[in-house]
Amino acid sequence: MRMKTREIKIGDVTIGGNHPIAIQSMTNTKTQDVQATVGQILRLERAGCQIVRSTVPDMEAAKAFSEIKKQIHIPLVADIHFDYRLAIAAMENGADKIRINPGNIGSPENLKAVVDAARERNIPIRVGVNSGSLEKNLLEKYGGVTAEGLVESALDKVRMIEKIGYHNLVISIKSSDVLMCVRAHELISTQTDYPLHVGITEAGTVFSGNIKSAIGLGLILHQGIGDTIRVSLTGDPVEEIRSAKQILRTLGLRKGGVEVVSCPTCGRTSIDLISLANQVETMVTEFPLNIKVAVMGCVVNGPGEAREADLGICGGKGEGLLIRRGEVIRRVPEDQLLAALRSELEQWEADTD
Repeated sequence: MRMKTREIKIGDVTIGGNHPIAIQSMTNTKTQDVQATVGQILRLERAGCQIVRSTVPDMEAAKAFSEIKKQIHIPLVADIHFDYRLAIAAMENGADKIRINPGNIGSPENLKAVVDAARERNIPIRVGVNSGSLEKNLLEKYGGVTAEGLVESALDKVRMIEKIGYHNLVISIKSSDVLMCVRAHELISTQTDYPLHVGITEAGTVFSGNIKSAIGLGLILHQGIGDTIRVSLTGDPVEEIRSAKQILRTLGLRKGGVEVVSCPTCGRTSIDLISLANQVETMVTEFPLNIKVAVMGCVVNGPGEAREADLGICGGKGEGLLIRRGEVIRRVPEDQLLAALRSELEQWEADTD
């Protein structure tokens, strides 16, 4: 069961309460390059991204938000470090949320100026703390970076903003240590009802980052903790969206989208199943269907293994089988398997309209 958190509105996306977990990513373009940033955000939108964050390292980037906002369709979050003036400028130029660490934004007066600007526009503030930003006194208190220290640091920052009279907040506490991150979320979820943005920071490449994120996010989300998620990967941010969607589907937290299952290959495999499965996984993202598609490597066990799928293809020597709900509907030349599956998906989509 999901832990109940207060509702927070980010642009036209509401998180917390009973709302579905939202998928977030971050651009890796230069924000001031409006064309490149918009292009990447539109690709993220098509992949299923619901909230996107962009860094604001200077005033040019803050001003670029105004033009970026005109061309995208999802909430835009400004990532701010150190300079409170950039936070204010980003909000003035249309940011739907800002991410700050109140501890490095400067003096109490600077923080109040940021909060006042957010209050004026009812813009939520994400209070972000990670293991690399833990304060010296907390490092000394806990003998290094710990889950307890991360939670104390985050709640200290929250109280700084609450004292100014603002409660439109989201919290994120991230670490690259998976089990520490899990423990920190378990602790903080019992001490606050603010929505939590969940992720494993600096997770790594698409390979290692996906494994760490799947384990960490899986353990956290399975306990009902988390309102938005980001899978942090070193690579194309579109991969983050694909991974996040798969994690949520695997945990039963999101419906919709084509699920692809495929066999691991063996000596009976007589087609290039690895390439075919990858092509299928890419192709099915075009179809807004809630079905399962199986890609099997041989006609010996393939039809039986694909029985639980809605559609399936099984490879053979020079040809394969096209399967619909466990029934072989026709034989197809090997080089036409992908096209035959696409045709079936198009028909399935037409039948459900």
